[in-house]
Amino acid sequence: MDSTQERPSAHDLPFNVFAKACPSRGTLEHVTGRWGSLTLGALYEGSLRFNELRRRVDGVSEKMLSQTLHALERDGLVHREAQPTNPPRVDYELTPLGRQVAERLLDLIHLVEGRMNDVLTARERYDATRGAL
Repeated sequence: MDSTQERPSAHDLPFNVFAKACPSRGTLEHVTGRWGSLTLGALYEGSLRFNELRRRVDGVSEKMLSQTLHALERDGLVHREAQPTNPPRVDYELTPLGRQVAERLLDLIHLVEGRMNDVLTARERYDATRGAL
């Protein structure tokens, strides 16, 4: 490669989530992990403060929500807006990319919720056959 040719940047390379070293794998983990998907789904409804979000995502600890929000913010899915008030006010909202991701997650969430009777029936059938072994 001569000096007039530019070396391709990481942004020019194709991404493959199935490749161990691909950076898309980490983002997929942030999005599809339990707290990431629930946080994105909750923020789809609109901007929320930390404690509002924590109440909405029932069961998440303060530490896990904080870590989740940092990861989603770093990936460009969540925007954090700190207001210079006393006490400080911090709001979280989805970025345009975050909205796109959340829409797809909500489709999956609604599919799973809508088919839970089938899932529960399958579990009962599975447990009944496994108990007989």
